[in-house]
Amino acid sequence: MTETSRPDDAFHVFDTTLRDGAQREGINLTVSDKLAIARHLDEFGVGFIEGGWPGANPRDTEFFARAREEIDFRHAQLVAFGATRRAGGSAAEDPQVKALLDSGAPVITLVAKAHDRHVELALRTTLDENLEMVRDTVAHLRAAGRRVFVDCEHFFDGYRANPEYAKAVVRAASEAGADVVVLCDTNGGLLPAQIHAVVATVLADTGARLGIHAQDDTGCAVANTLAAFDAGATHVQCTANGYGERVGNANLFPVAAALEIKYGKRVLPEGRLREMTRISHAIAEVVNLTPSTHQPYVGLSAFAHKAGLHASAIKVDPDLYQHIDPEQVGNTMRMLVSDMAGRASVELKGKELGIDLGDDRELVGRVVERVKERELKGYTYEAADASFELLLRAEAGTLPVYFAVDSWRAITEDRPDGSHANEATVKLVAKGEVIHAAGEGNGPVNALDRALRAGLERIYPELAKIGLVDYKVRILEGRSGTDSTTRVLISTSDGRNEWSTVGVADNVIAASWQALSDAYTYGLLRAGVEPA
Repeated sequence: MTETSRPDDAFHVFDTTLRDGAQREGINLTVSDKLAIARHLDEFGVGFIEGGWPGANPRDTEFFARAREEIDFRHAQLVAFGATRRAGGSAAEDPQVKALLDSGAPVITLVAKAHDRHVELALRTTLDENLEMVRDTVAHLRAAGRRVFVDCEHFFDGYRANPEYAKAVVRAASEAGADVVVLCDTNGGLLPAQIHAVVATVLADTGARLGIHAQDDTGCAVANTLAAFDAGATHVQCTANGYGERVGNANLFPVAAALEIKYGKRVLPEGRLREMTRISHAIAEVVNLTPSTHQPYVGLSAFAHKAGLHASAIKVDPDLYQHIDPEQVGNTMRMLVSDMAGRASVELKGKELGIDLGDDRELVGRVVERVKERELKGYTYEAADASFELLLRAEAGTLPVYFAVDSWRAITEDRPDGSHANEATVKLVAKGEVIHAAGEGNGPVNALDRALRAGLERIYPELAKIGLVDYKVRILEGRSGTDSTTRVLISTSDGRNEWSTVGVADNVIAASWQALSDAYTYGLLRAGVEPA
């Protein structure tokens, strides 16, 4: 990534979804999930992505290794998280500090104790030794060429108990070379006026560059983050959709929107704010949580209006009941409780995919209606860009036909010994040839995948490089039990890039087949393969 592609260093938007956000109950991210989310966050334009704690668990260690090889960050810098060295030792000999350097991340965030009771009871060391732990670790990492941020854990509680010591930790970090010292409301118990007063005082007394990390236990994390900004903080730590431990963290999306729209401060690359709704929903799909319909700015209901006084006023002027134009954040105004796709979002996405739709209003209208029709059935394109591109190209008449499916079948046999046999057959036509193929797998979807591959690889050898890397199933809300409509999201990779496709049907196997077919079609399209 070139230096010029990074956001202005005078202000930092720092995302910790992959570390702090992953602590939310119900979230369990695979390495592929983390890579997918990192790509979305980089696309959104955050300045820093905290990837996890290398050395603390194999998953985070693998993530940093793969992220270096597989992601070309355009806007963000990757950040490794860890702790100051152990008491009584040295940073140069601390294995946890070494793991931070081995991660290859250009930026390292250190968590440090700023509450005197935590130092004595949790670290079981002296207040002076804690300050030396901060100085030694920061200086060692700086000498190794890394940029260092320091998170002062429980800062506000520590400041209330012993303000001079809390400020001494800030000074120790800053004087040792930390670029930013982050004041953490770890318990999430503070209110905006309290945050503002403390940040302003600490800034005046220490002269350090300050950041803010706010938990949402009082429902004030976003307000607290903005209060810290008002007091002089120039680094804000957030998570996508507010994910995080207990009730969550400051939500990245309303924080970024407030800074750009309400304060008029450019904190993202040009045009990225208009992608906010799509990226919020895409990340929700990756973590397999239903997007919050009432989330500010990006929720389905954020700009929805029912009939009555509001609807009458909006017919005259939408601004009468909307605080912003929803297109600023990639959302749409809705008059009915139904999913809608706006022309602007389709045109923007088309341009991003290299398909200029701006002059063909009829085509854009058809795509909007097609998306609307399919989303009402349960499809979601926020997290399935590949399927959306195929739909767009199909409507534009530019989608190559690599194969046509005549029929497919999947069978699961339950054997007396408790084992299962899964077999699939497909009949298709490719390059004028009728193909019958079969496959076996550890499940019906895997068997279908192998059958499709067996039928096509001889004709399209490029498929040998393509493989399924993730598979998610969701029973759509509003339906019942085994009769429910099912949505399947499949992530596929060619070893360099990943893409996602979606299928929806009353039958989970049929939904999976749709997503698989799209995945291979997109893979061939991406590889530049010419059809017959």
